[in-house]
Amino acid sequence: MNEGLLPFGPGAWVFIALYLGSLLLVGWWGYRARREDSLKDFYLAGSGFGFIVLVLTLYATQYSGNTLFGFTGKTYRIGYAWTMSVHFMTAVIVFYLLLAPKLQARARVCGFITPADYLQDRFAYAPLSVLASVVMIVALSNYLLAQLMAMGRAVEGLSSSTGIDVYIWAVVALALIMVVYETLGGLRAVAWTDVLQGVVLMLGFVILTVLVFVYFGGPETSALKILAQEGGAEKLRPPGWAMSREWVSYIFVVGIGAALYPQAIQRLYAARSPAVLRRSLQVMAFLPLTATLIAVFIGITALANFPGLEGAEADRVLAVVFRDIQSQGSVGYWLVVVLFAAVLAAIMSTADSALLSISSMFSSDLYRRARPGVGESRLTKVGKVSSWALIVILVVLAIVLRGTTLLKLLDRKFDLLVQLSPAFFIGLHWSGLRSRPVFAGLVAGLAISLGLALGVSGKPWGIHAGLYGLPVNLAIAVGGSLLGSGETGSAETEKQALSG
Repeated sequence: MNEGLLPFGPGAWVFIALYLGSLLLVGWWGYRARREDSLKDFYLAGSGFGFIVLVLTLYATQYSGNTLFGFTGKTYRIGYAWTMSVHFMTAVIVFYLLLAPKLQARARVCGFITPADYLQDRFAYAPLSVLASVVMIVALSNYLLAQLMAMGRAVEGLSSSTGIDVYIWAVVALALIMVVYETLGGLRAVAWTDVLQGVVLMLGFVILTVLVFVYFGGPETSALKILAQEGGAEKLRPPGWAMSREWVSYIFVVGIGAALYPQAIQRLYAARSPAVLRRSLQVMAFLPLTATLIAVFIGITALANFPGLEGAEADRVLAVVFRDIQSQGSVGYWLVVVLFAAVLAAIMSTADSALLSISSMFSSDLYRRARPGVGESRLTKVGKVSSWALIVILVVLAIVLRGTTLLKLLDRKFDLLVQLSPAFFIGLHWSGLRSRPVFAGLVAGLAISLGLALGVSGKPWGIHAGLYGLPVNLAIAVGGSLLGSGETGSAETEKQALSG
């Protein structure tokens, strides 16, 4: 599919190099702006995010390589049924609103750094806190792996180089840039780069929409072309009963799971005030229309104009669209350069947030538990070293697993994260929820979800494996709490935290 591709010239590569160099510069500024060598300063930027920074860092983190490559690829494979992505990304905000106000209030009183800090404060049960941290680290490592693969595919799809494996070099180089600025400036550097990347991403989505209308026509033009293809009518029809089940499944599994992203929870902690958080979430409710809906539109346009891609190749369809625009002349060429920068912005802004959250949980939740009494400066260094070690491992996996579709990786992550919902959503609102039933429910939910996902199918009967484990998880956590007796501490801890 790379035949006839116009390679970027020196000017384009200088522009992209300057953009990537600016990220390193922001990382250095973040390092210079640090106020103390503490976990709170490195991982929460001192809890001082204002409205603009919070909106843009949430936006840049939430819309990622999965949106640009995974969502366009999924639309290409199944058609308009993937409009469900707009609904499940909106559902994320609904579940944020059930979680964020009380969690942020509690975090400001108790000084939480990681999501597991809340669990330890609320339930005071070490096995639950440790298991939850491991689940979040595994899920985010999966997510980070998907972003690294998306980086490689972005560059590979826009390169005509021969004799070298562009995918490998792209993954290595971009991962290196990301880990350098992340370990330099922590969340402060990541948030500042997110502001830059969020602006570039919004601009890129607008430019992309206009270009697709100009070069390929609107949805009606695409629909007529798809109808002329063999089996094309199926991709234009409303979803049937089977797809409707999957639609509802995605709304719940992504809505709940993405609201429990550790990097998102840590941004809630870092909001300057409850008012800032509330206004930010109000704006975020409308942003799926500027990102996921456009991704669906691009996928439909690509299906109409570039049929024949299958499997993981469909995840490169955005690059195929770029290549065609690039060949239209100098205007199209330079617009693709800007769009390519937007693609890198989306991918790297999500990947750096995931990496930072993993390092915070490893150092604060696991290493500190194994080495009680160790100083915060040492913990920060351990977190930085763990970031470098993890990147090396995931770069290797991104190269080995390069044929895996991005949506498969996304599904496995959410199957794990939704099992944490009883501890967070119910635990915040019901003081009677007890630690041991929550732990037992979590273990049972994980066992069922992983057993179905790995042993049977990722979505039996069109429903995500995690949603089979979640009812059992809930029944054990709630039922055990109602039937149990004599366990104190969880409700008492909550009262003390809320009273300050």
